[in-house]
Amino acid sequence: MKKAAILALVASLAGLSCKAQAAAAPEIKTDEQKTFYALGLVVSENLAPFNLTEAEMEVVKAGMIDGVLHHDPKVKMEEFGPKIGALAHDRAAAGAAADKAAGTAYLDKAAAEPGAVKAPTGFVIQEMKPGTGPAPKTTDKVKVHYKGTLIDGTVFDSSVDRGEPVVFPLTQVVPCWAQALQMMKVGGKSRLVCPSDLAYGDRGAPPRIKPGATLVFEVELISIEP
Repeated sequence: MKKAAILALVASLAGLSCKAQAAAAPEIKTDEQKTFYALGLVVSENLAPFNLTEAEMEVVKAGMIDGVLHHDPKVKMEEFGPKIGALAHDRAAAGAAADKAAGTAYLDKAAAEPGAVKAPTGFVIQEMKPGTGPAPKTTDKVKVHYKGTLIDGTVFDSSVDRGEPVVFPLTQVVPCWAQALQMMKVGGKSRLVCPSDLAYGDRGAPPRIKPGATLVFEVELISIEP
């Protein structure tokens, strides 16, 4: 989202927050309050790249309140406004480095499990159920069921939970999937551990997938589609 849009959302949230700023933990009961809270979640998604601490959030909140209530700003926006993009980039890069380090340790542990195979490109595949059909080629379209989690076990996407398999060409998925599915046979199910450079890289897929995140998938190859 563009910086102007982020600032507009932040200002909107501040306008709602300052009505009850005396309450440390406002109750969320009515539909209107729930909508306000949902707006806060939207804003949080756009602030995610900054990896803010609680103390930094207090400074952000001060800027929000001063902006909405038209108090004299404590900084010159023409000087510090342009620095927002650089701050987001630096914070995202730092967060990505930390997540990559945690992902590397997780990947090494996964590679050491019985039956696990570490591919030359860096991902780990572990067969959960052998398949008996053909293996897809790069040019094929496949039907799969899958569940994707972060290394802490948080589910970020699941066709299994939706109750509907997905169909896609192997040319339109992240490299980890494109390579791993060619190592599987129809009817089989495998666990994939995908390092960030074979998944969503340093950009991530906010808000659920952070930059530099290593991802874990359980994938069942149902069929190769015509």
